Amino acid sequence: MTPQALSTLHLHLLSALENVPDETRRLFHGRGRCWPGLEQLTVDWLQGVVLVSLFKEPEAPSLVALKALLLDLAHTPVWQACGAHTLVVQHRYTLQSDSEWLVGEAIDECTLTEGGLRYRVDLGRKQNNGLFLDMRYGRDWVKAQAEGKRVLNLFAYTCGFSVAAIAGGAQHVVNLDMSRAALSRGRDNHRLNGHDMSKVTFLGHELFKSWGKVKSTGPYDLVIIDPPSFQKGSFLLTKDYQRVVRRLPELLSENGLVLACMNDPSLGSDFLIEGVTEHAPGLRFEQRLDNPPEFPDADAECGLKALVFKQGI
Repeated sequence: MTPQALSTLHLHLLSALENVPDETRRLFHGRGRCWPGLEQLTVDWLQGVVLVSLFKEPEAPSLVALKALLLDLAHTPVWQACGAHTLVVQHRYTLQSDSEWLVGEAIDECTLTEGGLRYRVDLGRKQNNGLFLDMRYGRDWVKAQAEGKRVLNLFAYTCGFSVAAIAGGAQHVVNLDMSRAALSRGRDNHRLNGHDMSKVTFLGHELFKSWGKVKSTGPYDLVIIDPPSFQKGSFLLTKDYQRVVRRLPELLSENGLVLACMNDPSLGSDFLIEGVTEHAPGLRFEQRLDNPPEFPDADAECGLKALVFKQGI
């Protein structure tokens, strides 16, 4: 992080904080490689909490300069006017994703709003807080499509897609994730929004050992696939995504929809399109969802890919 890069960041944050949104949003997305020297840094607005995430350890002088910049920012009139009360730097490159609370008291949890829906997230304790902000348009799309549908949410994590689906009028949603703790937070998220829990099923299982359970509650009108790029001992994207795709025809209802997602910068949309063409030829590619404008990327194929497929002709 050069002095010029830090000056760019300072100006960007001043501008962003002058017009903070009512809901949670990313304020600065350095990982899109649009700002040289800031490729390993992001800043999120968590409705009063400003979260600065570092994905690679900076040189010591750069880290000192960054924290000085952030503390200066917290003493500006813009900071006071926007309602920010907490400033935290999370070192995502460390084993424990250590956090430094530069302004305000440490907070374990908080509730965020997106699209009028509420989500409980963790702060300062885990690498991911529980809500991936770049998937905002994906959740919006699911909400718009969900009316009357039976939905399968694979790799459900904290059930963001499920919350959106029930809010959109889904008949039922089945969430599958091997992390029972993540699914427990998913229950919290549904309850936060006053949802009818009889419409939601939680399966805390490893997918590849649970096809019978998944199939028994189908067929589904909408299947969502949003796996991690790598999960030790359970999922490797380049090998295992096709194993999921092969099962889609037997899981889907006639004219069923699939939202297939991937956030590996080394793989483009063709990986998904060609994989579906080969392993589930009855599905056709419909569209790629846009990414939110606050996630610019020097190469769109390196950013989040959220692709829609449809069964039938």
